Amino acid sequence: MTVLRTLELIAPSGYPDDPQTVQRALQQLRAQGLQIQGEQVTQRCVQRFAGTDGERIADLNRLADPERRLPDIVMAVRGGYGAVRLLHELDYKGLQQRLHDQPVALVGHSDFTAIQLALLARAGLTTFSGPMLTSDFGAPVLSAFTLQHFWSALTQPVFTLSSMVPQLQSADVTGLLWGGNLAVLASLVGTPYLPQVQGGILFIEDINEQPFRLERMIYQLHEAGILRQQQALLLGDFSGGRRFDYDNGYDLHAMIDQVRSVIGIPLVTGLSFGHIPDKVTLPVGAKARLLANAHGFTLTVSGHPTLA
Repeated sequence: MTVLRTLELIAPSGYPDDPQTVQRALQQLRAQGLQIQGEQVTQRCVQRFAGTDGERIADLNRLADPERRLPDIVMAVRGGYGAVRLLHELDYKGLQQRLHDQPVALVGHSDFTAIQLALLARAGLTTFSGPMLTSDFGAPVLSAFTLQHFWSALTQPVFTLSSMVPQLQSADVTGLLWGGNLAVLASLVGTPYLPQVQGGILFIEDINEQPFRLERMIYQLHEAGILRQQQALLLGDFSGGRRFDYDNGYDLHAMIDQVRSVIGIPLVTGLSFGHIPDKVTLPVGAKARLLANAHGFTLTVSGHPTLA
């Protein structure tokens, strides 16, 4: 008899505003052989949030209950805003005791970055920056690229991502892979929820941010001493920023050139990750080796939880 993998939905941020998208996503997940738990979280709505703070905290803290059987995958419904309101009430000790060394994949991106970085900082837990219910599995056409990389990251103890985007700086570095949404990451600077990573490989992405806003947030990481502690900075997708005449040619490329000139570590571009249909899945807290040169880059990842 075939045993289905289980996927539990959590909703730490915004609520899904299109029931048809939710139903399409659930159908897509079931087609992947997944048994869905927690569908009721998609029905909650309090202001712009998917439930009260208490309900959304309980979604996560239930994973610390030793009496409950752990799901194989825990997936965020969507991003938006709201995760930061939960960080001070998460049961970090209980979650660490229950999830450490368990083959459970916590998956999401965007606002979920706050949860992921807090779990890494306070509980030493590795999670996955990857697809979410509505934006990815709820898409009219499910990306084969995203699906392939999702299952590869969750089931293979070692996997390699590659890009043929030529790099202006060479790199051959090894370190802890971490990061996520830039705006969320920058908002955690100075809090106990930002991991103190030494010698890491930091990846970032964002959406609908002007290049000067992106530069300002990266400068914040630079001036706070965070970037100089890393081996490399890996840039994902930064789509959605509008161009204005006032910019006079200052665009994303100009921003990247400026950042590269000051941060003092290799800056690598072309990572297919962010608010885009075709995205890779990246373990936050795994080991990684980054090789970059004029022909592109490879990122080899290991040491993350894999599904049984």
